Amino acid sequence: MDIIDESRVVIQSLSPTWVGREDIEVAMLRLDLIHPVVQGNKWYKLRYNIDKALEEGYTRLLTFGGVYSNHLSATAGAAQAYGLPCIGIVRGDEGTITPTMRQCHDMGMELYFISRQDYKRKNDPDFLAGLAEQFDQPYMIPEGGANEAGRLGAERIEWEIPEGYTHVCVSVGTGTTLVGLRNALPLGVRLCGYAPMKQGAYLEHELRPHMRQGKDVSWSITDNWHFGGFGKSTDELLSFMNEFYTINHIPLDIIYTAKMMYGIQQQLREGYFPAGSRILCIHTGGLQGNASASEKLNF
Repeated sequence: MDIIDESRVVIQSLSPTWVGREDIEVAMLRLDLIHPVVQGNKWYKLRYNIDKALEEGYTRLLTFGGVYSNHLSATAGAAQAYGLPCIGIVRGDEGTITPTMRQCHDMGMELYFISRQDYKRKNDPDFLAGLAEQFDQPYMIPEGGANEAGRLGAERIEWEIPEGYTHVCVSVGTGTTLVGLRNALPLGVRLCGYAPMKQGAYLEHELRPHMRQGKDVSWSITDNWHFGGFGKSTDELLSFMNEFYTINHIPLDIIYTAKMMYGIQQQLREGYFPAGSRILCIHTGGLQGNASASEKLNF
């Protein structure tokens, strides 16, 4: 059963004024359009997990994230759409009520805050067994949907990508979407990942084991444009988002896609992409995260 409408996905060409190169084409895959909350790659990583939960008779979901987590918000929205109770195990202090946390609560997610130290155990079998007992055996989805079902779901994004693109660019959190794309895309397409956190390039070593035989080629991750770290932003980034919207009429999210597009523009100016490149940038949704800076954004 599909409640989220993937047919709303479109590819939108970016303005030559913004691209600044007559010999390069840049477009954006608008995965943000499929749902007001369950947007972008978050839905693709959730859909097979939810299908599996329903098929195996689970009556509730449990997942993990921080106080600005797009994944938590999307899970809350998807669970509400499917009529499933859900639990969010949140890294942070209980008093930290961000717009994202408020939205999760309003959509019916039960929020349980734990310390950063305890959160590091989110993949520990004994820790997970304790949560399973505490919350009456829910179906557990890892942070960011980072499991086999999430990676298979992310492969479906490739269905929306026509032939002819030389580069596909995507933001990287857990790397689940990047792995799914690399496993599905033709080997001749260069896959560029942009990590919005400090030292995010470490993910390259963690992701390789999940790539199918022969697929661990023609991809990379850069963490050059993190703007202070995950969830951090600057006035320069906010100004860039406003300018991008004015020129291209596309709202970017402050956590992931804005940082990626800033980096891509820098790479275009520096000559990173060769002449004749056709670049497709994936909008991974998460626009609700902009609420924390809405007074500085013009869209």
